[in-house]
Amino acid sequence: MVVLITGASHTGKTLLAQKILEEYKIPYLSIDHLKMGLIRSGCTQLTPVEDEALTDYLWPILREIIKTAIENGQNLTIEGCYIPLDWKKDFEEKYLAQIKYYCLVMSSNYIKEHFSEIKKYAGVIENRVSDDSCTMDTVMQENAYYLEQAQKYGLEYLLIDEAYQIQIQL
Repeated sequence: MVVLITGASHTGKTLLAQKILEEYKIPYLSIDHLKMGLIRSGCTQLTPVEDEALTDYLWPILREIIKTAIENGQNLTIEGCYIPLDWKKDFEEKYLAQIKYYCLVMSSNYIKEHFSEIKKYAGVIENRVSDDSCTMDTVMQENAYYLEQAQKYGLEYLLIDEAYQIQIQL
């Protein structure tokens, strides 16, 4: 089984992947690590802030990693924001049956009420070099986008509304 976790920045994708590792012993791949490895090694001239171009560049690699894991009967969690929201179109049913997908979305109410906590816990799993671009407005816009797109594509999403409590069953 492959677990895909996506969503806006600061929604806890890496934290959820870490919890899956600890509870289910399923290793995870941080797409940010793959991205930075490819950038730092010179395999791409893209920069860390070119999100759309990075999605186009990284997705074919990730798609084939997912297929390989499934074909080998291996469990893997892949987390990050570079999973296109129309990802299902790239897989036959035999693969789709082995993929669990979760999109983390914070409600505008949650963001308004808990923005200081969102910033406070931003580096709970990974150190962030700079978090200056994280404002209440950017967090609201990104989460609204992910919610809209998840609904448009009929994807499962986990809405973080009153409290940050994410529970999944694999």
